[in-house]
Parts: sequence; structure tokens; C-alpha cells
Amino acid sequence: MPKPPTWVFAGCRDPKGQRAQELQNLASKHPNLVIVPLEVSDPASIKAAAARVGEQLGGSGLNLLINNAGIAKQVSLDNETLENMTQVYTTNTVGPLLLGQAFLPLLKKAAQGSPGSALSCNKAAIINMSSSAGSIEELYLWNLGHVVSYRCSKAALNMLTKCQSLGYREHGILCVALHPGWVQTDMGGSGSQKPPVTVEASVRGMLKVLSSLSEKETGTFLDWEGKVVPW
Repeated sequence: MPKPPTWVFAGCRDPKGQRAQELQNLASKHPNLVIVPLEVSDPASIKAAAARVGEQLGGSGLNLLINNAGIAKQVSLDNETLENMTQVYTTNTVGPLLLGQAFLPLLKKAAQGSPGSALSCNKAAIINMSSSAGSIEELYLWNLGHVVSYRCSKAALNMLTKCQSLGYREHGILCVALHPGWVQTDMGGSGSQKPPVTVEASVRGMLKVLSSLSEKETGTFLDWEGKVVPW
């Protein structure tokens, strides 16, 4: 990166746990990576995380909030339940709403401290990690998995992104929904078929997309290659 960020914050449910080992290793190599305890389905945890980030930043703002936490339940349409729908929706849709609210003061501060009025990720932005599984037009991979609660939560997240783009535009904050591809992660690779996109390819692509985002992309739904995904 031409100008690496001063701080990178990684939210993690259990920073000292076994599953956070890789993250801990990264943090030990990069002193500007700060691990912050965060459970996105808990409003108190979200507020505490925002306070912790604000403290670390001193008087500076936060330029970029990436809402990446997400869960999926491999359940058929006939077996979806109130509990599944509620749990998935709380994490995938309500979480990003509350995180946007909690981090708004820091994002506004970053936007105010940035020269010029053009929207960009260098100024202030919220990026919601969505999925083309939530595209009502495409219904990506329906035959591989109904995952109805996941699909509904991501379609709702897309609408949230649109609402945030309209509500936060006056504060100079860009808001975009981003589909990372079907990626070889614990979640993506839990089925019988291997996902086609590696973590490296997805991240490289997304970083390129983030660096190119401008005014005209706020409130849109893009994939890791910068292509528009249909609603």
C-alpha cells in the first residue's frame, strides 16, 4: 500500500482463544494491528469496542469501518426456524446497523479532518460484507444450498447499506455493500464443494476495489472484482 494505515483494528469474539491464534500471530508481527474484543450481536460489546477504538485513536477519526462478521446456517427452506432467522439476522443485519451507529462519531471526525468533499475510503467509509446469495435477481447457488436465513439477512443488509448511504452522505461517509466471492474460508468451505476463490485473491481484489471507490459508488452493491451485483 502506498500509505499504510496508522492503525488497523480487528474485532474478535475471544481474542485470547484458540481460534484467534492466527490473528494473535499477525498482531505480534505488526504493532499497528490492534485486536478488539467484539461480539456483534451484543449492543454493549459494540459500544465498548467503539470506545476502545476511540481511545486508541486519540483525537483522530476512523476512516474505514468494514462489517465483516457473519454467520450462516445450512438449513433447507422446510426446516428454517424462528431461532435461526433471528440469530442470523441479528448478526448479519442488525450488527452492521449498530456498528454504524456506534462508530459514526469517529467516521464523522475522519470525514471532517479530510480535505476536499469527494467521498472515498481514505476519507470515511462503511463497507458491509454482503453476498450475491442475497441478490434477489441472481439467487446465487440456490441448488447448492437454500440457506434462507442467510439469504434474507444479506438482502436486508443490502437495503441497510442503501439507507446508510443516504443517511450518512451529508457527513461525508461513503457506504457500499461488497460481495467477496465464494471464498475458501471456514464458513465458505463448510459444504461438499470447494469454493473457487482463494482468500488471497479475494482480499487482493477487494483492496483494489476499496482504493478505487468514489462518490458514484456510494449505495451500490459490488463484487471483489469491482463488478456491479444485481439487487
